[in-house]
Amino acid sequence: MVVVAFVLIKVEVGAESDVLETLKAIPEVREAHRVRDIYDIIARVEAEYVQGLNDVVAFRIRCLDKVHSTLTMICI
Repeated sequence: MVVVAFVLIKVEVGAESDVLETLKAIPEVREAHRVRDIYDIIARVEAEYVQGLNDVVAFRIRCLDKVHSTLTMICI
């Protein structure tokens, strides 16, 4: 079973396009779009297990340069 989550991402001002392109290169990121409001980007992430999803967010998204914070919403 595939685990799907939407990750809201807040980035440094002016870095939205660069972070968006980097996200799109991550295989587990199925979609990524710029949004307006408190967060700057929303990404749809898929993994085979919850732990795999957590690893993608923690070690591939949150550690990106210019990412300030994330909010992960796992679909049920």
